[in-house]
Amino acid sequence: MAEVKTEQPFAQSSMKTYSLVELVRGAPTTMADKGPDNTVFAFPVVALLELVIALGVSALLMIVALLKNAPLEELANPLVTTDPAKAPWYFMGLQELLEHMHPTVAGVLIPTLAVLFLLAVPYLDRSRVGAGKWFGGAREKRVVWFTAIYALSVMPVYVVLDNAFPVRELLRDALPPLLAQAVIPALIMAAIVAIPVFVVARTSGQKATARQILLALFTLLLFSAIVLTVAGFLFRGPGFKLFFPWDMPDGYNPLNNF
Repeated sequence: MAEVKTEQPFAQSSMKTYSLVELVRGAPTTMADKGPDNTVFAFPVVALLELVIALGVSALLMIVALLKNAPLEELANPLVTTDPAKAPWYFMGLQELLEHMHPTVAGVLIPTLAVLFLLAVPYLDRSRVGAGKWFGGAREKRVVWFTAIYALSVMPVYVVLDNAFPVRELLRDALPPLLAQAVIPALIMAAIVAIPVFVVARTSGQKATARQILLALFTLLLFSAIVLTVAGFLFRGPGFKLFFPWDMPDGYNPLNNF
């Protein structure tokens, strides 16, 4: 009978040590086709959507550039002030806001807080529930609708009332400039922002989440910016006073600058 010689799986050496840690039945534990925990797979769906939006915006801008002539104006005359002197449309909201409060508050403090808020959103809302879905669930959609309607209703009223009864001018001689020009207008704006947040947090049957509060603030910021931009662009005429677009004095037409 022939002798069967068995070979060692690997050569032994006095310089090495070997140990079998564990042997388990099951599928191979590989990271193939696995991603990090608590993530939303956004490629290629979101990437393709962003590409389509970018191409659409580029096409729209190209069409507007082809259809609308935008010649340079005549040389500026230092002896003649343009009336009304308006900022470009993308700064029109800030210029409108300057009509209602101190420039430091309207031009520095509020834009800085808005930018910091947008930067802080990913850190304030860390919940993965409904991540990747626009507006989340049914309650989040109601928050967005409520805040949008609130902003579209309250901000025009604020512009009209503050134009008719300007707090800065009415309190100019009664209070110190800091209070009349900055503190009180800032408190009025803070109250306008706080009301929808309070309603979202208190009037529902369950505790408001961080995402719902952030949705309310973001929606208010977005639609307030739209209202202020439209008000400054279409409804401000000579002397930067409020007029209907079809009733501007001195033949001024806001659409001529579009």
